[in-house]
Amino acid sequence: MNILVANHLLRQTGGTQNYTYALIVELLRLGHQVEYFTFKKGIVSKKIEELGVRYKSLSQYDLILANHNTSLELLHRYGFIIQTCHGMLPALEQPSSYADAHVSVTREVYMHLKSKGVNSTIIHNGIDCRRFKPTRELNPQLQCVLSLCQTQEANALVEEVCRQQQLRFLTADKRLHNVWEIEELINHADMVVGIGRSLYDAMACGRTVVSFDKRTYSTALGDGYLHSENVVKAMEHNCSGRGTGRKMDAAALAEEFKKYNPADGQFLREFALQELNIEKAVQQYLAIAEQHGPKQPRPVNYLYARYLHLKGRLA
Repeated sequence: MNILVANHLLRQTGGTQNYTYALIVELLRLGHQVEYFTFKKGIVSKKIEELGVRYKSLSQYDLILANHNTSLELLHRYGFIIQTCHGMLPALEQPSSYADAHVSVTREVYMHLKSKGVNSTIIHNGIDCRRFKPTRELNPQLQCVLSLCQTQEANALVEEVCRQQQLRFLTADKRLHNVWEIEELINHADMVVGIGRSLYDAMACGRTVVSFDKRTYSTALGDGYLHSENVVKAMEHNCSGRGTGRKMDAAALAEEFKKYNPADGQFLREFALQELNIEKAVQQYLAIAEQHGPKQPRPVNYLYARYLHLKGRLA
């Protein structure tokens, strides 16, 4: 199929940007013809073009996988379009009436869309488990912690706990460091602290994880140390702590670090392969397109539609 993958901006690394890249890699692996669209190019669009993928050039596609409602406003005439909603609050993540189908990455988002009268399918954040994989065994005892938190306050809190427990502290705030080969840094750590996709990348790399961050739009929340008994529930709210509403300070975070068990890293790798694998996610997207069926190509404008009608090409 000819497939277009769209994202509002591909200027720097981030959750939806890395998701877009992973989708494209898997679609190419399956033999599809893929192009991309964005309003703002940058490091991620450059990486996509290095795969041999061109910027949007066709007038029609068999399938369009779009993040962000701004993309749908422009692209909905070019083919059957599925919008993926990654969150509840950002304006860009709100459902678009131009979508032929909607996807929610968590149950929390699913319920948000449902409250707006929009039906959706839950497809978890897809991780390229061929790229994000364990390359180093975990230490028997916790030695190194990587913080992927996105505020100075949260990183400072993780660093304080590491200092107290004499642990090596690493950090990679995407707003400051914009690291592309993040999987290499993840594999240097025994434990990764963050929320959302940061933790899913770490799970795929077989790391242990602690759900915690203090974002600009929320207080210091987290689900704590994730393992077989709580990870599924935590994922319903993107491993953000919003489900439990658990506030965490340095003392609480220190207790979570003490739960470190290398066997949990092995479990989370297997969990990622089964539940977070981009291979599974892409098959779910393709199933939606097959079930609902690409609609007839939509004319770009009224005059063109009128022309086709007069030529007898439209009923």
